[in-house]
Amino acid sequence: MGADPAGLSAADPRAAGWPGHAGGPPALAPRGIPSPWVVRHASLIPAGGPVLDVACGRGRHTRFLHGRGHPVTAIDRDTRSVEELGTDGRVEVIEWDLERGGPFPLAGRHFDAVVVTNYLYRPVLADLVAAVAGGGVLIYETYTRGQERRGRPRNPAFLLEPGELLEAVRGRLRVLAYEDVVDVRQAAVQRIAAVREANRFTMAGRP
Repeated sequence: MGADPAGLSAADPRAAGWPGHAGGPPALAPRGIPSPWVVRHASLIPAGGPVLDVACGRGRHTRFLHGRGHPVTAIDRDTRSVEELGTDGRVEVIEWDLERGGPFPLAGRHFDAVVVTNYLYRPVLADLVAAVAGGGVLIYETYTRGQERRGRPRNPAFLLEPGELLEAVRGRLRVLAYEDVVDVRQAAVQRIAAVREANRFTMAGRP
C-alpha cells in the first residue's frame, strides 16, 4: 500500500485530505475518525460535487468530506452535535427523523455521493439509491446478519440480510466494491461502493 511524503498510509484519513485538503477549503474542526471504507472510496466522488451524509451523527464524514472540498448536506434526527457546522456556507444541516414516515425529505435532489454508515432504515433505502446523481457514487456500510451473535445491534430491523445491498442497487448502480465481512472491530458488516453510470442526459447541467 502506498504512502504519502509524510509517511502516511494511503488508507489513513490524514493522507486522504482530512483534516485539510490541498486546493480545498480548510477542514472543519475534527471530531471522530471517518470510516476507512469511506476514506478508501472518497476519490470516486467527482471533484467539488455535493455529498449527502445520511444519519450524520457527530459529523465525522461531514467534516472529512468538507475537508476534501465538497459541499455537504448532513441529515439526522438529532443535529445538536453538528449544528455549528451549519454556519459554514458549504454545509447544510437538516434535522429530520427519516423513520417518522411521510415523504422522503430530499426527494428530487441528487448528490455526487450518498454516504451512509452504521444506519439502516429499509423504507428509505430506494430513496437513497435514487439520490445518487449521474456519475455519482453510493458509499454504504452497516451491520449485517451475524452481528446479533457478536453484540449490538441485535434487532433484525437494523441488520442487512445477505446480499441486501447488492439487491438494493441491482439494475440501478454499477458495483465497484462489495464486502460482507467480520471487520477489525469483530463486527459483522456489509459494505458497498457503487456508481450511477453517467450519460449525456444525466450529466446535463454539469460544469
